[in-house]
Amino acid sequence: MADLLWDDVKCFFDADLVGSLPDVRVPNASVGEWQEVLDLVAEKGWTCQYSEGQTVLPVPRAETVLSRPADAEFPELRVWPTADVLAIFRFLAEDEVDFDVDLWELQGQDRLDVLCGFLREIGRRLGKPVLMDPEGDHGRPVLGFDVEADRVVLLANPPGS
Repeated sequence: MADLLWDDVKCFFDADLVGSLPDVRVPNASVGEWQEVLDLVAEKGWTCQYSEGQTVLPVPRAETVLSRPADAEFPELRVWPTADVLAIFRFLAEDEVDFDVDLWELQGQDRLDVLCGFLREIGRRLGKPVLMDPEGDHGRPVLGFDVEADRVVLLANPPGS
């Protein structure tokens, strides 16, 4: 059974309303939890590519990425939970696992199910909520993995409801 139904949440996947790259985050994280995410990517066999600036490198340990000098090349980890859905981890802070998803890739029930499964895997691994905020609207999640419910739930009312 699907965590969320497309017809109930499609307004939150409208790029004109929430931006095309919503922010997904695990607040109150640690370097160890960042490492758990990196380990999960490897264990699940998800296709991934780590880069610093334009240079593609092997995926390092979380503490290595998060302790880089402020003027170092920008790191990112691209993860494809399926061939047509991409999550881009940015390593902006050690106390928040953060990544972007592209709403243009997340249209329809099948793609929503992929996103929910991805959030659920991360949330279960860390035992923490995984929240999706509209692009640039940090701290106002519209949906997320709920640890107690053990599924992705709607966290905001659709516009006009």
